[in-house]
Amino acid sequence: MYFSIEGKLAALLIAAVVLSALAAAWLTVFFEQPWLAFAVVVAASLILTLWTARRAARPVRHVLRAMMGAVASYRDGEFNLSLAVKTRDELGELMAAHNELGHALRTERSNLAQRELFLDTVMQRSPVALVLADSHQRVAYANLAARHLLNEGWSMDGTDFSALLARAPAPLRLAVESGTDNVFGAEVAGVEEIFSLSQRLFQLQGRPYRLYLLQQMTRELSRQEVGVWKKLIRVLSHELNNSLGPIASLAQSGPELMRRGDTAGVDMAFGAIGERAEHLHRFIARYSEFAKLPAPRPAHVEWRSFATEIAAAHPCRIIEPLPSAAGWFDRAQLGQALINLLRNAHEAGGPAEAIELVITHVGEEQRIEVRDRGLGMNQTVLNQALLPFYSTKRGGTGLGLALVREIVEAHAGRIRLANRDGGGLCVTLALPLQPLVRV
Repeated sequence: MYFSIEGKLAALLIAAVVLSALAAAWLTVFFEQPWLAFAVVVAASLILTLWTARRAARPVRHVLRAMMGAVASYRDGEFNLSLAVKTRDELGELMAAHNELGHALRTERSNLAQRELFLDTVMQRSPVALVLADSHQRVAYANLAARHLLNEGWSMDGTDFSALLARAPAPLRLAVESGTDNVFGAEVAGVEEIFSLSQRLFQLQGRPYRLYLLQQMTRELSRQEVGVWKKLIRVLSHELNNSLGPIASLAQSGPELMRRGDTAGVDMAFGAIGERAEHLHRFIARYSEFAKLPAPRPAHVEWRSFATEIAAAHPCRIIEPLPSAAGWFDRAQLGQALINLLRNAHEAGGPAEAIELVITHVGEEQRIEVRDRGLGMNQTVLNQALLPFYSTKRGGTGLGLALVREIVEAHAGRIRLANRDGGGLCVTLALPLQPLVRV
């Protein structure tokens, strides 16, 4: 049977009042002096009241103590404590609800442990190197791929990530320090590899962490290059057929027109042949220019005149100050590379006034950045943007960024593409300051 706490307390108070009344009636008869009877009744009433309050508070006190112990165990991550339900009142309902909560927490912890085990197994077997570092650059988690890439297979938990980067190849260190997603090349075990780096900031258990994802792209890029060459063959075949087909047809009809004495038709046929031949010549010359890029002829170039010349060709905002020391590069080739980048920036969909040209000297490098506030690039495009003949533009040749890459690498430099915080793309060209030595 269910008894509420209010009912129990009311029953105890009624019993105390009834007992006090009976005691008062009996003492009035027993004692001849009324004041003495009154004093005894008051004392007996106080005793009964205290006993009633103690009796009513005892189960509440026991439940509160039990609940305090349960809360302490929850705080320590222990959910196995259950309370014995002995009463059929609100306190009993509270203890039963507590037991249900403990069971739900135990079940959820078990499920969470299984999910964490599954996630850890997946991440440990992933070919993508994964490093999780806290705000003090201490490694909180690293999978097997990250251990082999950065620490010779040894555990990285608790180590200083900055110290590990200090021993890593310079391009990897610079890519991490940039704080953005990018693609770069680095030499690993004597082999030049291409990597894609993604990094994100997030909160874990109320603390800030940074997640680094480093994916080796060399094999994937090799497969993409094969696909690109196949696409090139299809493009060349298409263009050649479009030109050679009409030329062959007109060449076959030419003798017949001459036999008939149709000089106007002959002139038209030869004009069409010449037009198609000229189109084919321009088409092949455009690709030949990319394939036969001449060796750069570096010289000292004053940055302000060079930047002004580039901005005149494609408007952009030149970020001051410019380096006081002259640059060292092939003026024509690097100018063509920057014009290609600025053309892409204007076509990226952002405001023209947000396009910036930044030139700095950092250590032994001269760095040139072209920044825009356009749509940026997704990870797939970032991974393939530098490949020849890869283009996301309708009718694009896919040679713009590839030519920029060829020019930069011919200067013994490197190019990095990275999305900007707040939207847009930043293309960084890093060239050595020292003169090039070519054999």
